[in-house]
Amino acid sequence: MKFFYIFFIFVILHSCSFDKRSGIWKSESKITTENSDEFYQFEDLITTNYPFKKEIKIKDGFKFRIPESYSNLEWIDIFYDQNNSSRNFKLSDLNNKSFRSKRITKYTVDDYILFENDNVISTDQEGNINVYSLSNKKKIFYFNFYKKKHKKNLKKLNIIVEKNIIYVSDNLGYLYSLDYFNKKILWAKNFKIPFRSNLKIFGNKLILSNQNNHLYFINKNNGNTLKLIPTEETIVKNKFINNISLDDESTFFLNTFGSLYSIDNRKMRINWFINLNENSNINPSDLFFGNKLINTKNKIIASTNYFTYIIDNNTGSILYKKNFSSLIKPLIINNYLFLISKNHYFICFNLDTGRIIYSFDINRKISEFLNTNKKTAEFKNIFMINDKIFVFLKNSYVIVFELNGNIEKITKLPFKLNSEPIFIQDSLIFFDFNNKISVVN
Repeated sequence: MKFFYIFFIFVILHSCSFDKRSGIWKSESKITTENSDEFYQFEDLITTNYPFKKEIKIKDGFKFRIPESYSNLEWIDIFYDQNNSSRNFKLSDLNNKSFRSKRITKYTVDDYILFENDNVISTDQEGNINVYSLSNKKKIFYFNFYKKKHKKNLKKLNIIVEKNIIYVSDNLGYLYSLDYFNKKILWAKNFKIPFRSNLKIFGNKLILSNQNNHLYFINKNNGNTLKLIPTEETIVKNKFINNISLDDESTFFLNTFGSLYSIDNRKMRINWFINLNENSNINPSDLFFGNKLINTKNKIIASTNYFTYIIDNNTGSILYKKNFSSLIKPLIINNYLFLISKNHYFICFNLDTGRIIYSFDINRKISEFLNTNKKTAEFKNIFMINDKIFVFLKNSYVIVFELNGNIEKITKLPFKLNSEPIFIQDSLIFFDFNNKISVVN
């Protein structure tokens, strides 16, 4: 009996390890329900119809070509630039508490923030727009467009900023232009159908989509419609939000039906379109899920329910179709694609050759680094910072990878990460869960 008690205590202690105390893993109760992959039980097969699950080691002596690190000065698009891409950002120190503002709003803050002229621009679910000056350390502008009849409605604002003017669309069908420097509305329109996409600007055009998958080209100076392009509607509204990405010639639009369109920016005419929804031929009501579009060097990267497509942006031809799908918005640096797949494989992919440089089970990698039992982390973002890959977790931990895929360190932010982070003047800026602006550098 004494031996039994000793054995029982040993089992209990063995199951309690540093991973629970470290806080890097998500709670046990969520593991079986969140970010699940319905194909996890299948073994690897030769066919590409099954999710990629293979560990590939990087070749000895492989060298990455990476751009110089960049000290960023503004963040005027929620996805950073018109390509929805990123850069090799400079950052001073993740552990240095530089500044924390007072509470900006009592309402739930939206995920994305912007930065222009030393001002942090944010929105909340009450429909408030707040502009906070970091140099003056105070809120310099507050605005709410909505009247009493909309007070009970939760508002979802989509924003972009250019030269002190914030352009706003919402889930009530309104579109308006707000000069936050002179504190006045320039124009406002009611389209009566909720908008459901990010916003882009090309010259004098404001580009966006509504929930019926109609793509609008709007004159940004007066709000008048320049062109309306209807695309396929879906019978059932899903969680995927229409996504728009631009280059100097074309607008790329991925709708909730799973169709990808290329539209000439100047003529506002369709160049080509393809459907990426593997289920649409069976049942038009099947839900499509995808990630944000990214375009770079004549290629579009579209990650859908089950596949990642590399597409020629001039012709719409599919260059590569890979049997992995990105869990969060992928990262592109030069011709390298870094992503975390839905079954939690960290994959580095060469966009020119179509070959995987390396891949590994990221949760296994984390557990080995921590010397703990393998569990499941919750991933939020992936960026290149100071020539390394930074993976942000939802619980405010950050995993720093060397370019070859080895973990350099795991650290925790001094404030809890709530909004999407942005990188400004070698600093990291975000909202915490107390609706305070946190600056780390």
